[in-house]
Amino acid sequence: MISHSKIVVRYAETDKMAIVHHSNYPIWFEVARTDYIKNLGVHYRELENRGFMLPLVDLSCHYISPAYYEDELDVSARVINITYASMEYYYTVSRGSQLLCTGKTKHGIVDSKTFRPMNIKKFDSKLFELLKSNVEKID
Repeated sequence: MISHSKIVVRYAETDKMAIVHHSNYPIWFEVARTDYIKNLGVHYRELENRGFMLPLVDLSCHYISPAYYEDELDVSARVINITYASMEYYYTVSRGSQLLCTGKTKHGIVDSKTFRPMNIKKFDSKLFELLKSNVEKID
């Protein structure tokens, strides 16, 4: 499954040249990741309330072309890998048909009280199978 989130670039997200500052892309990745989980019928808050957290352990961005103030962007997210203790997302940021940025994040799967790694399959086998069945490899 690939989830799509719409972003309209706000003035505060730009620099003096009216170009989106690079620090905003990871924030947009988070928006897309949250929407992805919601589209599966799950909410991050629900997971956290059940004692499950996904801390970021790795982030990469590849900037291709700039985005500008008031651009209407599409930020896509997909899970590209899941193991019992981690998951990886892949993102694209596009303006119309123009690809502006790609990125990846990797998240550990941890107990919210101890921050120790936990086995998602043991924690919630249905959630694990749902995520696993929606893995989309990148081309």
